[in-house]
This record gives sequence, C-alpha cells and structure tokens, in this order.
Amino acid sequence: MRIGLTLNYAGGFREVAAEVEDLERAGIDIVFVPEAYSYDAVSGIGYLAAKTSRVELASGILQLYTRTPTLTAMTAAGLDFVSEGRFVLGLGASGPQVIEGFHGVPYDAPIGRTREVVEICRKVWRREQLEYSGKYYQIPLPKDQGTGLGKALKLINHPVREDIPILLAALGPKNVELAAEIAQGWQPIFFHPEKAHLAWGDALAKGRAKRDPSLGELEIFAGPALAIGDDTEPMLQWVKPHLALYIGGMGAKGKNFYHELATRYGYGSEADRIQELYLEGKKQEAAAVVPDELVRAISLIGPAGFVKERVAAFKEAGATTLNVAPLASDTTARVKLIEQLREICDDL
Repeated sequence: MRIGLTLNYAGGFREVAAEVEDLERAGIDIVFVPEAYSYDAVSGIGYLAAKTSRVELASGILQLYTRTPTLTAMTAAGLDFVSEGRFVLGLGASGPQVIEGFHGVPYDAPIGRTREVVEICRKVWRREQLEYSGKYYQIPLPKDQGTGLGKALKLINHPVREDIPILLAALGPKNVELAAEIAQGWQPIFFHPEKAHLAWGDALAKGRAKRDPSLGELEIFAGPALAIGDDTEPMLQWVKPHLALYIGGMGAKGKNFYHELATRYGYGSEADRIQELYLEGKKQEAAAVVPDELVRAISLIGPAGFVKERVAAFKEAGATTLNVAPLASDTTARVKLIEQLREICDDL
C-alpha cells in the first residue's frame, strides 16, 4: 500500500517544500499539488521537483477547462522532464463554482472533454503530427473557424516518457467508468471501503471491460483523514465540517455530486438535512448532522490497531494508495503520522 498526501492550497512554496523533504524521508510515495483558486499547481510542482529526489509529484488536479489540451500535454511533459520522470498528471473537471465563477468559462460536457483531452495528450507525448478531429477539440483549427494558416505540428522536445501516468478525479458513474477505461489511476472522494461497490462497482466493472491491457491495473487513490492514537476519537468531529461543506454546500439541490454519493452510501435522509441546513447558512448545525459512522468509515482515525484494520479494509476494497490528510498542526506531528502509517502499511 502506497502513501500519498495532498498539500495545502494556501501554503507558500518554500515552507511546503521543506515539509515535503521531511515527508519524503519519512516514507511518503507521492504528493499532490492542488489547483483550485490559489497559486497554480504547475509552479509548485516545478519548485518541488528541484527540492526532492524520490517522491512522485502529481497535479491534484489540473482542471480540464483552464488550459487547451495541447498546453496540458506540454506542461505535463515539462514537469516530467524537470522531475526526471516523477510526474503524474492528475486531471479533473472541477465544478461550475470554480470553472464558471473564477475562470469565466462554461462548464459543459466533462465526460466527452476528458476523453478527448487524454487522447490528445498521449498523441503529443508520442510526438505524432497532431491532427485531431473531435466533438470538442479540432486540431489544427478548421479553415472555416480561423485564418486557414494553421498546420499540424508535433512536439519539438522528446519527452522523458511518452506514457506519463494519467489520474482522473471522478465521482459520478459515467466519469468513473471513463477513468477505469482510459486512465492509469482514479481518485475518488470520501472512499468508503465497505460501501464503495454500491457507489461505483458497476461503473468500475464497465470501464475495466473496455480497458486497454497496456494501461495495467487501475490504481485507486483513496483520501482518508489520518490520526493515530488512543486519544483521537474527538478528531472525528474535525472531519465533519469538511463533509458538510461538500454534501451540503457544493452545488444546489439536485446538482450536488457529493450529496448523491452520501445517498448512494445509504445516508440519504442525513444528506438531505445537511444540505438543507447548509444552504440556510447553518454550517455548524449541518456538520453536527454528519453521522459518526460515516466519518469513521472513510477515515483512518483511532488507535494503531484500529487504523491497521481500516488500512486492510481499504486494501481489500481495491485502494492502492492512501492519499491521507494528517490531522496535525505542525510538520513534526505530520511527519510522525506518516512514519506510523508507513510502519502499519509495511506490516500488512
């Protein structure tokens, strides 16, 4: 079982890099640099590439709508070069709040666009003369849509790898099916080992049935909160505001992916109440409704023996990387948690 960690949105590059160096020594395998509406992920990954030597560096995530497919491919090739083959291209659609609210571009056709972006990236990395005629992207631009002077080109540089791993952040059944079909890795949210099959089992099976064997087995990057110790039970409450934000506040009624996920897990009535309270501005009350049972199931919070049992459950459910969120206030404590988890994982 591999161990990963998503870095803080708001952290400064120097401070974050110093911590990642410590985490690398503690045994972490991969770090994700997020890109929401703070600094861009590319700058942070480039900085980390110069400060680390072993750990994999992933975008978590580059948003489909904010770059052209070819720029995404060029950027990935560049990051793979500066990291000497340690880059993982995490892609995702994000959501209307960020794409339309911050970038000012329409949020449309995420599944179709994802497939086309992935296909274009792989053609670029293979240094093919780039000609692509898709529903959403046409390269070169057709003459009737431009000056008529565009011509097919190929990447000048020779990438370190022509098969840079692609990880898709996906939640809905169709998106998950696509990830299982075309990506090396899949990043779900709020992964519940005992109930993941209820939410995604059919979608994963359909995608894997169409999967190219050359892609290898699908890597699954679960994202549990982490706290190890005999006095960690109160920390379950720390996770609830995060869950309430997503289940209650990430979208309107009927258009909230995370509410739908909680419902598929069997918490439909609780999800409805969380959303009702959150949309009324009652955030603390909404967090209080989040069931302890749900938090405990999707997290690694408890004594070492309990955490070991939960790690085994994640592994049994197909997770290959635990992309943890350590519940600790400083670098020393976070590094200690990674060291403890490394020992647990190595013992399984």
